[in-house]
Amino acid sequence: MSTTAPVVPDSSPIVLEKAEIRSWKAPIAFGVFVLISLILFFGFGRHGESTFRFSENSDAIKLPTVTVDTFVTTTVVTILLLAITAWSAYLSYRARKTPIWLVIVFSLLFMIAFLAWADSGSPYPVPVTGLLLGTISLAVPLVFGALGGVVSERGGVVNVAIEGQLLAGAFVSAMTATLTGSWVVGLVAAMIAGVLVSFLLAAFGIKYLVDQVIVGVVLNVLVIGLTSFLYSKVLAGNPQLLNHPPRLPNWPIPVLSEIPVIGKVLFDQSIIEYLMYIAVFLVWFGLFKTRWGLRLRSVGEHPEAADTVGINVNRTRFWNVSLAGAIAGLGGAYYTLGSVGAFSKEMTAGQGFIALAAVIFGRWDPIRATLAALLFGFATNLQNVLSIIGSPVPSEFMLMLPYIVTIFAVAGLVGLSRAPAADGKPYIKS
Repeated sequence: MSTTAPVVPDSSPIVLEKAEIRSWKAPIAFGVFVLISLILFFGFGRHGESTFRFSENSDAIKLPTVTVDTFVTTTVVTILLLAITAWSAYLSYRARKTPIWLVIVFSLLFMIAFLAWADSGSPYPVPVTGLLLGTISLAVPLVFGALGGVVSERGGVVNVAIEGQLLAGAFVSAMTATLTGSWVVGLVAAMIAGVLVSFLLAAFGIKYLVDQVIVGVVLNVLVIGLTSFLYSKVLAGNPQLLNHPPRLPNWPIPVLSEIPVIGKVLFDQSIIEYLMYIAVFLVWFGLFKTRWGLRLRSVGEHPEAADTVGINVNRTRFWNVSLAGAIAGLGGAYYTLGSVGAFSKEMTAGQGFIALAAVIFGRWDPIRATLAALLFGFATNLQNVLSIIGSPVPSEFMLMLPYIVTIFAVAGLVGLSRAPAADGKPYIKS
């Protein structure tokens, strides 16, 4: 009688094949810009020379002005853009992501070709330093607003009231700085004004469970109406006494401010630009490297789990929404203390909503939101530069440019982006 050995089950681990996910978003976006390049540079091609100025008269180290042939430059750049698009498509086919540095290179090449095309035959060179300097200036309130939006929404509260926080900060900083003669007091007052607006958002959205989007819209309308009324009745009657704040002085950093091009752009600024650099780092470090950030993200992603480990969800949300308002209010002070020099009606002009778009475009990440805000600032300043050099682009299109970039970035480049799971959802402790 023969016996068979018992079958021993294989104890080796089961290895599951990893699913390949191909994202064609980047090559499609690249392809759109390549198509625009072909139409613009060849369908409406321009022959002549384009000039780029990299130094100003006040620079300690002067770089030579560069003159290039317009048609050759646009042709070479278009070929490079086609190559990058093909490479991105290959990476997507292999289920690999397009690296961010490739996106940056593509964007820079396209912008160089576009500026060369726009400046062809113009007696005015493209002011590269001025273009970058204006970008930083216009992006400052957007960065502060976007950082406030990131902090608030990471905690689970939709912050549509960024516009109101910016405007309140601008109004209060102008009045207090004028009365006290101190821009330091104006900056502190702007932060307090932003906190007050956020306090109302937190009170109605968290405590009384009112829809947070509706509360944000109502607060924006309230602040616009209130500041417009007070401007007409109080500030306009005696602007020298109430609406003539001291301007923020520039603090050039020795040695660094003398670096060609980027020295004046990054290191010859007022204190609020330096505070912006610090704020971006602190928000990023705090969110992802500290216990505070872990708690904040937990109440925005899974408040029930956070509650079970002893975190007071609503208190955490309340104080962080207030912090977000202080950050956004500081951005509002830039309008009156750093940019315009006085308060005027609705001077934020919808920038709070563009900051909110930067939050979405940046996928609720402080670094990416900052880059998005810089992109929108660049698009806004580009229309000014194109007007100076006499670009053939219609003025109506130039006015639309920042908002076209906003729509394309949010709807086209971002695609499906996931907000914090509990964003906009009030938490009721069971």
